[in-house]
Amino acid sequence: MGSEAQELHFLLIPLMSQSHLLPFTDMAKHLAERGVSVTVVMTPLNALRYESVLDHARTSDLDIHFLTLPFPCKEAGLPEGCENADSLPSSDLITAFFDASNMLQGPLEKRLEAMEDKPSCIITDICFPWTTDVAQKFGLPRIVFHTISCFTLLCSHSINRSKVMERVKSDDERFVVPGLPDKVEFTKAQLPQMMKDGPEDLEELLDKFKAAELSADGVMVNSFEELEKSYVKGYQKVAKKLWCVGPLSLSPGVDSAKLDRGNKSSIDPNQCLDWLDSRDPKSVLYVCFGSLCHVSALQLVELALGLEASHCCFMWVIRKGDHSQELEKWLSEYGFEERTTGRGLIIRGWAPQVMILSHPSVGGFMTHCGWNSTLEAVSSGVPMITWPMFAEQFYNEKQIAQVLQIGVSLGVQRPVEWVEEDKVGVMVSREAVQHAIGRLMDEGEEGTERRLRVKELGKAASQAVAEGGSSYFNLTLVIHYVQQMLSRKKSTSRLMRHY
Repeated sequence: MGSEAQELHFLLIPLMSQSHLLPFTDMAKHLAERGVSVTVVMTPLNALRYESVLDHARTSDLDIHFLTLPFPCKEAGLPEGCENADSLPSSDLITAFFDASNMLQGPLEKRLEAMEDKPSCIITDICFPWTTDVAQKFGLPRIVFHTISCFTLLCSHSINRSKVMERVKSDDERFVVPGLPDKVEFTKAQLPQMMKDGPEDLEELLDKFKAAELSADGVMVNSFEELEKSYVKGYQKVAKKLWCVGPLSLSPGVDSAKLDRGNKSSIDPNQCLDWLDSRDPKSVLYVCFGSLCHVSALQLVELALGLEASHCCFMWVIRKGDHSQELEKWLSEYGFEERTTGRGLIIRGWAPQVMILSHPSVGGFMTHCGWNSTLEAVSSGVPMITWPMFAEQFYNEKQIAQVLQIGVSLGVQRPVEWVEEDKVGVMVSREAVQHAIGRLMDEGEEGTERRLRVKELGKAASQAVAEGGSSYFNLTLVIHYVQQMLSRKKSTSRLMRHY
């Protein structure tokens, strides 16, 4: 890319949520590796969480910086320190969290006005329609970045455009999404909250997101063409310009990048590696439900009993907060860790997931189907047990279990709303957990074929981000596109001065 790219300065504006911050900071590394100067908008507490990104940049001689803006918790009615979606004490505060995020526009504009090295372009989260105004004010190209798949984007677009939901009478009635390359069915209950007949302000927000995407100079997606070719083609008809640049979790830098993504690990990575090293190849099931999923204590106990009954080796990540006190009490009284000693390891808090999934002893992943986790499993060639909980996770489950056929579904029919996890109780029985583990880890024909499919996709993922691969090429196209737009702008301003 050379000296031309070194003149470029990209400003990245992520939503302050782990599922968005991770791919944005990963993208910063990929861009910086190509000689681009990158600034990522952060808030103080998130900047501390992601300090390792800057450490990695310094040791690797990458030009990555944070532009830190105070997060207006008080003004938006949030408790002090709620700078990340995973720190919200209640789902009632989600609207206030978005309000606070939207209040960043003014402070960001002030910082941009004072900045000597102005950005060459903005790469923004889809959640920030106001970046349209910022880009216009400073005369910058604006690219929207999606942290979800083309499959999900096309499903959502097709459901909206066809108005198929108007014919669906109940939450549990199945309907086929029209216009897709595969026959894909959902129930109304499984759709993200914004897609349902919800409050008008949510519908308005969705319309704003769509308008901001359509007015952007281009759209980047954290996926790769070989994973979902027909869905990439389908969404290319919707977006002005579409570039798949993932999986961004496959870091272009050194292996230590596997450890420094997101929060500080709650376990010594060496202890984690020693435990995995002592297991047979493909024998361990990794269990983790991300940073935002809320699961009741009763359901977690049922999961624990299913893990015990499976007789499978497992590594189980239990996030802090929520119902961890109730669960810990049960784990202690039941003697769960003693009963599964030698084949089970519990990690309390944050785990180095990319490192774990890429370890040879890991043969399966029980997941909430967040897109980051899905891509990390695919990149490592690890098949999945799907347990979607909310947002676009039911879309991802369909893609994993049905379209790509690299996972086993637990058969969850309804999402778990944040405030209702206790009311719902147990949605997945210990028997269902045991049965799914047996199917996934089975070495018969079905299990072998599934593992081969995901292994091939893992190879394709690595090739996509390597030099000459589809995602590498697409990132080159993004950089060239911004260069061309800047050249045209300079030519136009020279002509204006001439006349």
